[in-house]
Amino acid sequence: CGGLVSDSSGMLQSPNYPGSYPNDADCVWEIQVENSFRVTLTFRDIAMESGTCQHDYIEIYDGPLHSSPLLGRFCSGSFPTYVSSSNMMSVRFHSDSRYSFRGFQAHYSSIPAGHNTTIQCLPDYMHIVVSRHYLQSQGYSAQGVTLKDSHCRPTVTSQEVVFNIPYNGCGTIQEENNDTIDYSNTIRVVSSASIIKRKKNINLHVSCKMLRKSWQQVMYAAEDTVEVNEYQFGRYDMNITFYDSPAFLRQVRSSPYYIDLNQNLYLQACLHNSDPNLKVVVDTCVASPDPHDFNTLAYYLVRNGCPRDSSYATYYSPSSHFARFKFNAFEFMSRHPSVYLKCQMLVCRLGDYSSHCYRGCSSRAKRDTSSAEEEVDVVVGPLQLREGAAPTGNTG
Repeated sequence: CGGLVSDSSGMLQSPNYPGSYPNDADCVWEIQVENSFRVTLTFRDIAMESGTCQHDYIEIYDGPLHSSPLLGRFCSGSFPTYVSSSNMMSVRFHSDSRYSFRGFQAHYSSIPAGHNTTIQCLPDYMHIVVSRHYLQSQGYSAQGVTLKDSHCRPTVTSQEVVFNIPYNGCGTIQEENNDTIDYSNTIRVVSSASIIKRKKNINLHVSCKMLRKSWQQVMYAAEDTVEVNEYQFGRYDMNITFYDSPAFLRQVRSSPYYIDLNQNLYLQACLHNSDPNLKVVVDTCVASPDPHDFNTLAYYLVRNGCPRDSSYATYYSPSSHFARFKFNAFEFMSRHPSVYLKCQMLVCRLGDYSSHCYRGCSSRAKRDTSSAEEEVDVVVGPLQLREGAAPTGNTG
């Protein structure tokens, strides 16, 4: 139960609804709609063990589960409605080992945020748009909107003032904070009055926070003169590509990729991000004949950084944004027409030797919270046996 929900509207309900939900359930739904939209969630039915809500309960979070304010926790009563302050909301359903009831049903939809200032955290930069009409209505002009680094100027159109602020320049500050990597900058809005100044200057603090499984984007005003409060969430940009040799010069562009049994397969994972102080490593790679099911028939090549297949090996990479590795085409290729790989990558702070990027093989049921780490899943394939292929002698 649970998972990422990205449709613009839909229904959430407890497992087996309207039948009794199972004991010891712990489901988390992450609802993520488009940028510049918010999530509204309305409950239509609630039938759970009531009282103090210690045993069975529903929790609503204003963003990702572990890093966002709790909007509400309940188990009975009226049917509440919640609205997020961003394009993301998390819903957690928990039941214990005691009584079981019908559970809940809720409907969610996306509504326009309707703001005059927006922010997007893209792979290489923060994209901030300020409405000129909004500035003029507050008594400011587009010429008074600047960064502290005067070399980084905005693009001014007839409608908007647009900043593209890189994560590694223009005065952007990087900071590690518990399980996040923060990138922040300040946009200054200065009053254009030349003789008598009656309005305060405004500091718009913008930041992208690297969170577990998401980017969080924040904008707020340092002064009370103008209220600006904008949050958005996005995902890492990561891909994995096959190469035809350990030199990693030529990509394999054909799909499906036809191979021989025991043929060496060379792969490179690439993180697309402008921050040079990030490191990516392969955490887990599992193969399956079904691209949507990596549990029923699963073969692990590496798990939690520990090789499970004798042919799995890693290569030196010229950049911390790349992770290179290889393995041999394996036996169940002969029993299934296609094989897919799902690889979970870890992104950590470069030089953070307490992180799992540097620890290598480790058995960890519980993650440390001291290091900033992000997990990203990438599925590649299919791999298919070449017609009439026989095992090759490739072992290098």
